[in-house]
Amino acid sequence: MKYLLMIALLLPAFVFAGVAKDMADDPVMEKRMMHLAEKVRCLVCQSEPVSNSHSDWAQDVRQIMREKMIAGASDQEILDILVERFGKSVLFDPPVDKETIPLWSAPFVLLFVGGGILVYQLRKRKGLLVEEQLSAQDEQRAAELLNENPASDQTTVTSNQAKDPQA
Repeated sequence: MKYLLMIALLLPAFVFAGVAKDMADDPVMEKRMMHLAEKVRCLVCQSEPVSNSHSDWAQDVRQIMREKMIAGASDQEILDILVERFGKSVLFDPPVDKETIPLWSAPFVLLFVGGGILVYQLRKRKGLLVEEQLSAQDEQRAAELLNENPASDQTTVTSNQAKDPQA
């Protein structure tokens, strides 16, 4: 009775086992397909590769890849088929051509424009700063104040040394 109760309690644990992934018969081909699937973006998940996605669309794309590999297609031919069906947005690393040139050049253009704006603002700011000239009276007062501080500092140091002979 005890063992029957333990089996009855452990039985639900086996029900929650994960669903097995769809695999090809050939492990080498499966590894090749998964490597190629890393380069393809899941259009349902957007930022996840087809190799990691659990969506129905990604499963269909993996099945298409397997079928094309069995038929003898190269990796580039399979990618070309996917681009033809779904567009260049299916690739994580789109090629540089006349359609994607704005995508590849945008960071450099924005950096150049931002640098130009920074230089313009700094030059404009420098032109706004006006250095005022001191009058003769202000210069004399500043010189007196500057000359006064070192002398008062020296007298303070001397008087402290007289009080503390170890200093």
